[in-house]
Amino acid sequence: MRKPWIVGLLLAGALLGACGDPESGPETPPPSVTAGTTHQRAAASAGTPARAPKVLYLGDSLAMEAQRVLGQQLRRELRADYTSRPYSGTTVCDYLEGTGAKSLVPDGDKAAALVRSLRPDYVVLQFWGNAWGYTWCMDGITHADDPATYYKRYRADMARLTEQIAAAGGAARPRIVWVAQGPDPITPDRVRRVNELYAQQAAASGDVVADAGARVSAAGARYSWVQYLPCDAYEREHPDYCTEPGRDRTALHLDKDYLHFCLAPTTSTPKPCPVRSPGILRIAREITRVISRTPAG
Repeated sequence: MRKPWIVGLLLAGALLGACGDPESGPETPPPSVTAGTTHQRAAASAGTPARAPKVLYLGDSLAMEAQRVLGQQLRRELRADYTSRPYSGTTVCDYLEGTGAKSLVPDGDKAAALVRSLRPDYVVLQFWGNAWGYTWCMDGITHADDPATYYKRYRADMARLTEQIAAAGGAARPRIVWVAQGPDPITPDRVRRVNELYAQQAAASGDVVADAGARVSAAGARYSWVQYLPCDAYEREHPDYCTEPGRDRTALHLDKDYLHFCLAPTTSTPKPCPVRSPGILRIAREITRVISRTPAG
């Protein structure tokens, strides 16, 4: 009975590993994203920072696919100075300094190195929680083989990354925004536990959580995976983001990819999502909203 789940995990690993291209030029929003965001600007204006914030966005393939849309939202709503350096297949330990060759992230793009060079006000960290040992820095620890060790290691890596970011920022320590993830149909409790770790780490270090995962979850069923959700008010006002208006519902995932939110298939040379994708926009809007209401560190 375990074989389908193992196959699912391997498939997910292939999908995650296939979705990343840090050289794809995240500075220009995709032409497929419309400019009309009056509704969102009104929602965020109450907490808009007095000066334009500097935001650094790091993460795995979920950040890779969302980076352009998040940059567009942050620039439009908050006039943000925005930089993104996601790498597909990564997890928290990949952004730690001192990992040497056991990392998918080069030294110049480690979190602390970027904080020292860019001096951001916010560091947004979005990781699904690499659970199958895809990246070398996890030392072969997987959720399936040893959940207790997996969570212990994940917690320790989060604390260490927080310490490195804080030390790199010094007196101008950036505020860390941990992005809570949406449901996982294979191991739903794992995502819940990982999100709890994000919340615990944020509380311990004076940082915050953006519960973007709740925006791609059904009402009253935070950890039950769904492919479609009812269109929200923004999507009804911007019909290109309500994929099935006749049924008042919008697609979050492709039929064969339960993990990612880009409504275009992954490719061998993946890049930020090239098409309108409601799940990505929902995630980006929530991150932007949280930053708009959170004082810099």
